[in-house]
Amino acid sequence: MKNNDLEKLTFEKAMKELEELVDSLDKGDISLDEAISAYDRGSQLKGYCEKKLQEAKMKVDTIQSSDNTDTIPEKLSPFKPD
Repeated sequence: MKNNDLEKLTFEKAMKELEELVDSLDKGDISLDEAISAYDRGSQLKGYCEKKLQEAKMKVDTIQSSDNTDTIPEKLSPFKPD
């Protein structure tokens, strides 16, 4: 799969593929060439997943900061645990 194909994957599918690659490497029942290819692909998937997580974090941070500008602290009621 090329990097263009990588961009079409969802985060969940990329993680699943990465987990499968790690499992096959852990078992050690693949050839050296297959292991090298799996490691290369795993590195690509890892980078892609990290990128997607960072994008999601930035979106959440943006949402939280926009929510905070609408909140007036003096009108908030104190938190009372049960």
